[in-house]
Amino acid sequence: MSDVPSRWTPATIYPDMWVDPAHDPRNTDGVSPDGELETLLDMLRDYRLTLLMKCDGLDAEQLARRSVPPSTMSLLGLLRHLAETERDWRTWLGGPSLDKLYGPHDADFDGAVGDPAVVDAAYRDLEREQLATDAALAALPDLGERVGSDRIAVRELHVHRIDEYARHAGHADLLRECVDGRVGQ
Repeated sequence: MSDVPSRWTPATIYPDMWVDPAHDPRNTDGVSPDGELETLLDMLRDYRLTLLMKCDGLDAEQLARRSVPPSTMSLLGLLRHLAETERDWRTWLGGPSLDKLYGPHDADFDGAVGDPAVVDAAYRDLEREQLATDAALAALPDLGERVGSDRIAVRELHVHRIDEYARHAGHADLLRECVDGRVGQ
């Protein structure tokens, strides 16, 4: 008996997909969004959904399972990390410095333990922080406007958010495959 799970996907049309196109919430009617801001928000939405899809169907222990020692990375840790990151981005906009959700550096990953209450809190935290950051950015429709003490362009912050979620969606691919063998984009 092997400790390595067999690779699998429920997709039947394209074997490298997470789900069949008809069941993929990232699929739209095939029309690209109009405008730069709409395109950026569409990409962010897709990467956020990808992360949630990679976590779907797992229990608390599976979500908290670490990748490879000495890394503390887990799917649950990614949820917590991104909640913390969303919160931090609001300070980039010039907002007040906010207390860390989980404690000092790496507490988002270190505290990601297989407890259903921790999992529930992580999902609530992520949703709340995403909504707050989305609302703060919605008040800044000029992508060229420079904000915060570093005078970052609003466009750059949107791109940075996409980059952060895209990187972690890649981590989530590997983490999920290690947990139960499920693969796909």
